[in-house]
Amino acid sequence: MVICPFCKIKTNFLYRVDGFKKPLEIYQCPSCKLQMQDITNPDGFYTKDYFEGTAEYSYFDERKYFRYCEFVWKARLKTIKKFKPSPARFLDVGCSFGGFVKTALKEGYDAEGIDISPYVVEECQKDEEIKNRIFCSDLLHYIPNKKYDIITMIEVIEHLPEPNRILKKLYDLLNPSGLLIIQTANFDGLQAKMQKNHYHYYLPGHLFYYSKKNLTAFLKQAGFKEFIYFHGVDFGLLPKWKKMSGFIPPIYFYRYLRVGFYHLLSKITWGDFALTSSFVLYAFK
Repeated sequence: MVICPFCKIKTNFLYRVDGFKKPLEIYQCPSCKLQMQDITNPDGFYTKDYFEGTAEYSYFDERKYFRYCEFVWKARLKTIKKFKPSPARFLDVGCSFGGFVKTALKEGYDAEGIDISPYVVEECQKDEEIKNRIFCSDLLHYIPNKKYDIITMIEVIEHLPEPNRILKKLYDLLNPSGLLIIQTANFDGLQAKMQKNHYHYYLPGHLFYYSKKNLTAFLKQAGFKEFIYFHGVDFGLLPKWKKMSGFIPPIYFYRYLRVGFYHLLSKITWGDFALTSSFVLYAFK
């Protein structure tokens, strides 16, 4: 039996997702519509194989493409600066190899990061720029010596168990008027609704699947008061294309056109309705 962590009621089976060694079973709360998997301990996903891209479900080593990823990190920081300029205190949750933290430091922020993986944190200790700024911890057990002005969770919240406790912890870690930034998928978006169990965001390590509506409601329950929404992402198209240039030769121009078309579609919204499912939420304490 799978219980919704927010509503404390039994969920209903929604989808079976094939394509993995072990098919995924997706459940949905009949009240808040939060979707979830029946996984309570995700730690085993985040091994060295996950970060080297050799596991069935894996990440990529951003260090190999730092100069290209930095186009996106700098573009996001340009938006953040409109609300919280440097030298604000900054925490990146699920920081991986610390690329975003390193970029934030260059932009003048007092930046730190945490990650649950001992492997990536050990790797970060080899980098003189960030070795004393990356800590191995899950969020619920992280006890810093100060609070933060900005906390970022870029494609992270869907990985975390106990989201009801996570959001309260994030609120407590922020200074008054602090800013929380969450990037995840909006399962009220037409893209997710049409693709159903074939939507690419259904992955083994993604434990919870939010909508713009229920994530906002959960954040309000945790104490957050003001919200700004960016459908798609919180920066423009050009940084995306610049990042892509590190992976995809320009000869494959149709892939750049496809990303551009998706970016434009993401801007077609009305209230809680959106054509695409990618979104970024800025929540203020």
